[in-house]
Amino acid sequence: MNIRIDAHQHYWVIDRGDYGWITPSIPTLYRDFLPIDLVPHLNTHQLNGTIVVQAAPTIEETEFILELANKTDSILGVVGWLNLDDPGYQEQLERFFEHPKFVGFRLMIQDMPDPYAIVEPHIVRALQYCAEKDIPVDLLVVSHQLDAVLKLLELVPNLRGVIDHIAKPDIKRGVMEPWSGQMRKISNYPQIYCKLSGMVTEADHELWKVSDFTSYIQHILELFGPSRIMFGSDWPVCLLAAEYDEIVDIVNQALPPAWGEPERAQLFGLNAQSFYKLKE
Repeated sequence: MNIRIDAHQHYWVIDRGDYGWITPSIPTLYRDFLPIDLVPHLNTHQLNGTIVVQAAPTIEETEFILELANKTDSILGVVGWLNLDDPGYQEQLERFFEHPKFVGFRLMIQDMPDPYAIVEPHIVRALQYCAEKDIPVDLLVVSHQLDAVLKLLELVPNLRGVIDHIAKPDIKRGVMEPWSGQMRKISNYPQIYCKLSGMVTEADHELWKVSDFTSYIQHILELFGPSRIMFGSDWPVCLLAAEYDEIVDIVNQALPPAWGEPERAQLFGLNAQSFYKLKE
């Protein structure tokens, strides 16, 4: 039986103080979210487990998720945070990889005032090191920052990377370009994958329809094919606009009729297992 994985979700404890972006003005998210809250959804959709992704740019939060992973079987892998501006990042990476469930880190381009900071020489050297070590890197990026990602890939063409949330195009307004063309160029790098995640929060939170996402999803499927895409719920952030069941439904309804069980198995688990080098 194939493993089934939600390749992108988060846990947090508000009182830890890491999450400056989660405030009382966002009551849906301003509470603790832990494995006990997600288990019913995993069971409903017969998912074996998840990749938990950092939600705060701190070493401490990554350590918190790793501790959670120690006692949670459904956490199959942890994508942490790494300060690439710190000359000691290699030592920090080595410490993280001592944990059996640490699988990589996320570069939070979305939050950078200048996305071209990712092509500064010391960042490029750090990512070249990661590419040489074949370390998985999640790329959190908004569609208007994709030119910076393309420049990075020119400098680090062998980076093992995955674009989170299909690069957050403007789904609410139905904008396809230049996102569409830039993602086509990115897909030409064979080590780059793409997560079908985080889409519903880029649409109208109250009035979205499943059809709003179809052209975006099908474009990604055309570009990356069945072997370089992953399903991710982006739970609990998705709750701003949709329930877990609805997230799964959006993706399922957009899949081509020709897709059978082999392609679906790749999307819903096998690709994440391969990309993050999860033990079988």
